[in-house]
Order: sequence, then C-alpha cells, then structure tokens
Amino acid sequence: MPRFPLRPLLALLFALAALPASAQTSLTAGDRTPAFTGVTRWINSPPLTTDGLRGKVLLVDFWTFECINCLHALPQVKALDAKYRAQGLVVVGVHTPELAAERDTGNLLAAVKRLGITFPVAQDNAYATWNAWHNQYWPAQYVIDRQGRVVYTHIGEGGYDAIERAVRTALASAH
Repeated sequence: MPRFPLRPLLALLFALAALPASAQTSLTAGDRTPAFTGVTRWINSPPLTTDGLRGKVLLVDFWTFECINCLHALPQVKALDAKYRAQGLVVVGVHTPELAAERDTGNLLAAVKRLGITFPVAQDNAYATWNAWHNQYWPAQYVIDRQGRVVYTHIGEGGYDAIERAVRTALASAH
C-alpha cells in the first residue's frame, strides 16, 4: 500500500474545511494581483508593494521553511531568480507559517540564511497576504506580468519547465 505524506494532506483538508462555500480558490490567469498586506517583516529587501513593482515581472512563491515540498521547489525558485533577475524578474517569497516555530522571526531569518535565499521574503504570520491572494497551498507560485496580472499559477512541486516558460513569456512581452 502506498504511503502518503500526512502533513500536507491534513493541511489541505483543514484549509478546505475552513473555507466558506463561496470562497474564491487560488488566483488564476487574468486576475489582478492583490497587495502584499499584513507583512510583519521584509527580509532581504525594504518593504515592497505590488503597485510599486508594476512594470516588472513577478514570481511570487508562497512557502514555509519546514515544508518538505517547499524545500524541494526552492532550488528552482532560486535558479529562476539568478537566471532572470537582470532581465527584470523580481522573485518574492511569501513565508506563511504552518507551525508555531515557523512564526518566530529568528527562526525564519536563520532559515533564509541557511537556505541561501537572497530574494525578498515577506513574513506573513497573520495569513493576510495568503488570504488576499486566495492562496491555499504550500508551495504555490504565481507569475505576474508587467501590468500586474496573473499569467500562470502552479501548485505544489514540479512543473518547473512550465513555470520557467511563463516567466520567459512574461519577460518577453512588451512593456
């Protein structure tokens, strides 16, 4: 009998159970980008706003440092940052904790350093950005075009080629 990681499944079930029946699911292509709201701390950056980043292509990565799926996806997020930053890509990690230890700023700072993350990280302890973006999953990546519209959404691990294609396409589009 196959074994499934219980923690992600339970997190998904609890998240789905907490949603009102009419709640919007994750953002989809064409949706306007919500704000980074309720961020208690910015790491590797002064405070950022989605309006202030208009004209740039964004890759927004919802993650948490004890999530194994997030850690598996992180090398690809870092690689996209390194490869496309000079071309106008801005990667923003939105760290939304699942466990109590992940809420501690010292633990988050240590994890960012240990993991070699150099892109901006928003600490979203109150789930304000998570909720504004209608996010429900760790990890979740959103590619945002220069006009501030979602052009691609990916949930979970994998799909790295498709995420990179979406980034390249958004970067190639006219200003």
